[in-house]
Amino acid sequence: MGESRKSSGVQSVERSINIIETLVTEPHGMGISQISERTGMSKSTVHRLISTLLERGYVAKTHDSSYKVGLKLIEAASVYLNSLELHTEARPYISRIAHDLGLTSHLGIIDGDQVVYIERMDMISSIQLYHQIGLRVPAYTSSLGKCLLSAYSHEELELVMKDCTFQKFTDKTITSFEEFRKEMLEVRKKGWAIDDQESEEDHRCIGAPIFDYSGDIIAAISASGSLSQLPDERIEAVAEYLKSTALEISREMGYSG
Repeated sequence: MGESRKSSGVQSVERSINIIETLVTEPHGMGISQISERTGMSKSTVHRLISTLLERGYVAKTHDSSYKVGLKLIEAASVYLNSLELHTEARPYISRIAHDLGLTSHLGIIDGDQVVYIERMDMISSIQLYHQIGLRVPAYTSSLGKCLLSAYSHEELELVMKDCTFQKFTDKTITSFEEFRKEMLEVRKKGWAIDDQESEEDHRCIGAPIFDYSGDIIAAISASGSLSQLPDERIEAVAEYLKSTALEISREMGYSG
């Protein structure tokens, strides 16, 4: 019985994909009968699957009661394509940051209240660095995270951070939402952020945000090192370098600000 239900589920997925692939070929939309004819499915099956796809936003209904690909599918594809473009455009800059500054460089995106590293480079190549691609870290302890969340409104920030426990990693770790919110105001004002031994003793990381064509923050770059590599007197210069580099990447992504 379980196997039968599983097979039925797989068949539904395959049929749903067939419907989507069929709709992609007709941007102006198709009726139930036309979809049924193209896919070889019964009208009742097409109607049942279309109803689910419609509810999830992967299919949309037109003014003449035809069906076409929905915004949800377009959005999902756009996010994927944007991430590919971001990675392609940013990688040479991440390499240049490591080379010019002699620091470890990063590219990260936000996922809820966590930062996900999608690129990381060092002057000295190391397998360990590549193991850290995909690594997730708390946004509140990360310069990348601070940059990525800096454009959020108070309400948006509160929603994203509602389940955050603000674990203390060092004496300098931010330990409350209110403290983090004040930090966001500073980051917004300066245009860059710092993790000043907040995630790890004897470690600093400076970050700057990357904008897309619409002016939204979609990623951030950073450079990190020990206190001896990033002493107080070097912070401003590194921050300005990263802001300038982030702006170059942003313009590659269509940003005109």
